[in-house]
Amino acid sequence: MGARGLAGILADAAGGIFPPSDGSVTVVPQPSEREAGVLSFSAHAVVFTDEDPAWVHETLAAVPSDPLAAPLCPPFLTAFAERTGRIVNNIDLLTVAHRLPGPPPVSLAPVEDREHPRVVRALRYREDVRVFTADGGVLVLGRGVAGRWEAAIEVDPQARGRGLGRALATAARHLLPEGDVIWAQQAPGNATSVRAFQAAGYKPVGAETLLVVGRP
Repeated sequence: MGARGLAGILADAAGGIFPPSDGSVTVVPQPSEREAGVLSFSAHAVVFTDEDPAWVHETLAAVPSDPLAAPLCPPFLTAFAERTGRIVNNIDLLTVAHRLPGPPPVSLAPVEDREHPRVVRALRYREDVRVFTADGGVLVLGRGVAGRWEAAIEVDPQARGRGLGRALATAARHLLPEGDVIWAQQAPGNATSVRAFQAAGYKPVGAETLLVVGRP
């Protein structure tokens, strides 16, 4: 499985094919210099890094916790960050949805200003960034980890409680190229975001944390 790389593992997961739930850890190369981290499925973790796989397994074996939880536990993530000179980002719920035909369910206006704060932030993590505004919200699309399409949304405080988050998450599915899928990460504690994406048809895949260069 590791020979397929992270992109292949993600493609399989999007289609409902997951790594074996055998408690093992797969180490694959980083898809790019920007991208290192941990992706945790049911009883199987994938560490994507250019560090020595032997170091990864030895460090995990020394973690004083349930081995199934070790890849996302603070002792391993701290050691991983120190080893790579990176900073551990949030541990997110990773979800995925397939493309939908037709126009989006909400009116969107593209943002052409590349100095827009949401564009600037998105460009730190993604390529081919596209940002759209709606009445009371923002939708960001771009190619992130291993080239996958990723969506992020923001809803203004005064626009919350009206289903706009769900509409923006759904809109992302309509803006995809034919045959692609869209990924989105949500902080598990942000129940509003988790519910919005699941209401828009995004299915949970696993948990993910990225190790970033510089302040997240």
